[in-house]
Amino acid sequence: MRPSEFVKVRVRRRINELFNDYERGERPALRRADALFPPDSVAWRVNGDIVTMMIGGVSGLLLQMLHPAVLAGVWDHSDFRADMHGRLRRTAKFIAVTTYDHAHNGQAAIDRVRRIHDKLGGTLPDGAPYRVRDPRLLAWVHVTEITSFLDAWVRYGEPAMSRADQDAYIAEMARIGRVLGADPVPSDRVGADALIQSMRHELKADARTREVADLVMRQRIGGAAERASAALVMAAGADLLPRWARDMHGLPAASPATQAAARALARTLAWVYDGSPNRRVWPAEVTAWPESR
Repeated sequence: MRPSEFVKVRVRRRINELFNDYERGERPALRRADALFPPDSVAWRVNGDIVTMMIGGVSGLLLQMLHPAVLAGVWDHSDFRADMHGRLRRTAKFIAVTTYDHAHNGQAAIDRVRRIHDKLGGTLPDGAPYRVRDPRLLAWVHVTEITSFLDAWVRYGEPAMSRADQDAYIAEMARIGRVLGADPVPSDRVGADALIQSMRHELKADARTREVADLVMRQRIGGAAERASAALVMAAGADLLPRWARDMHGLPAASPATQAAARALARTLAWVYDGSPNRRVWPAEVTAWPESR
């Protein structure tokens, strides 16, 4: 094995361990031609980049929690204080399985989330009731998440991405939103942006918002290299927010140097994963992750 390939394998193994609970038997999702989305879909292109998905995930979570009912769901029904990393990891796993794994596994992941949502609800600080399965609330969560993933990909992965491809991504991901129970579910960029704007008057930032956001932004995992990368991802994620949302959180914009470093990190990990098992489309008879790679 060439030295460069040895480095790639070591780095990939470390990242796989960060995103999968190896002690519980979790492994990366194998890409399959019989997934919910075909290999030539825009979803496969956008959702497969680790750095842009992490940046978009942070931005999406910060945007989602500005809605009081979403924040209440996290506050009332999540162990976010003790396991914010686990929450972020579960989101990444859901996206990977529903995008790339066998369609049966993708549907099973969706059904599992729906069963959880159906059980959850509570009361907002002002006394108003909320249900996690509320279609409009799920629409907010869905649209803020996918537009954040898309914005991160455009900024750090494919700046020249066409508007047609952006619309195609939103239309493809609408399939997941609808099956999860979201309504309305936009099918293009104009519709997605309009939905976000239509709900701005419902958003707020208070002490609970700041506590959860602070836990997100202070995520530090692994050794020095992982912590430095995580800090960069958090800064880039906050910077990706719309200006009005960043102002609500009281978060700073990223410097040009930080944005350049995020692009460099994305390029580096793209090199690390070039030719890896994570990028291969596996035949149906392969069911176990190739541990040696």
